[in-house]
Amino acid sequence: WPVPNTVHACYTTRRGGHSVPPYDSFNLGHTVDDQPQSVQSNRLHLEQLLALPTAPTWLDQVHGATVVDSAQPLRRTADAAIAIGPGSVCAILTADCLPLFLACREGTCVGLSHCGWRGIAAGVIENTVRALQAHSPELIAYLGPAIGPDAYEVGPDMRAEVLRADPQYEDAFRSVSEGRWYADLYAMARRRLRALGVTQIHGGDRCTASEPSDFYSYRRDGNTGRMASLIWLE
Repeated sequence: WPVPNTVHACYTTRRGGHSVPPYDSFNLGHTVDDQPQSVQSNRLHLEQLLALPTAPTWLDQVHGATVVDSAQPLRRTADAAIAIGPGSVCAILTADCLPLFLACREGTCVGLSHCGWRGIAAGVIENTVRALQAHSPELIAYLGPAIGPDAYEVGPDMRAEVLRADPQYEDAFRSVSEGRWYADLYAMARRRLRALGVTQIHGGDRCTASEPSDFYSYRRDGNTGRMASLIWLE
């Protein structure tokens, strides 16, 4: 994505770490019953591999819409973080949900959102964009790896809740059979971003569920690890 060179961002795959099956091998989540020492080793390896300026601000994610400043790590129950200037690293964990990266054209502020369907319906994208637009009106987005539109089968309850949040999300659902649909998280995110004035949108071409050698997928495997997405400024 065409961002200034002050912006650094990445997402991990499941390869290259210390965890054993079913978390093999680069699990970065502490809440999935992996051995704590394996997760800590993986997190330290990540910091060293990326030469991070500081340890990531790991959030206690709850599928909500709260946004925090990553420079204030005492408040961590949230599903999105922003960084205004260098000195902190935003981070989220996913295993099918969509990691949404945001950066301003000037390279002075960045953000990262954990976008499952509940978070999207609750307004996590709106809250993150608006938090950043307070510092810059021009944002660029990147959609990281999430479960794809041909793999995310859902029922009527989930679809109804999303459509209550915005009836125009109808286009993000494709009928599979009576009472079942494929849901497109990428389409939901693109629609919300454009409605908020973010028109430069990149990424959105991977599928965690159908790429098992690269990605963890809760929908595919149930008991599994978590990838990390990170963004920071220098």
